[in-house]
Amino acid sequence: MDHTEKINLHKGGRPLKNDPAVHRYSISLTAEENARFLTLFETSGMHVMAHFITACVFQKTIKTVKIDKATMDYYMRLTSFYSQFRSIGVNYNQVVKLLYSRFSDKKASAFLYKLEKQTTDMAVLCQRIITLTEEFEKKIS
Repeated sequence: MDHTEKINLHKGGRPLKNDPAVHRYSISLTAEENARFLTLFETSGMHVMAHFITACVFQKTIKTVKIDKATMDYYMRLTSFYSQFRSIGVNYNQVVKLLYSRFSDKKASAFLYKLEKQTTDMAVLCQRIITLTEEFEKKIS
């Protein structure tokens, strides 16, 4: 039984490649060169270092992705705030319904006045957040 017959009998595993990469090369980098190389690799967005090196050697286009930590942090906090704000809206509706169903109109109105004051403060805060977000968008654009 020769090699080709063995291949045909083999049913498991990955399919064999038509042109497998079998040639290997080794390079040595200084600490500074290595730091530069790793920075380039990280900004490329590629996950396999060998593919990155091959793309560099054969001058293929390399996509670079720059992640701004401050922008990500701001976005995450804004998303968290938005979900909290939505929860407050749901709770607000429930409180108003409970006030009118459990208390007299006079007492419910007194509580609603306090709630309205807090709502006004929150509206001012939301306007400030919108202004800050617009300033942030202008800064990163």
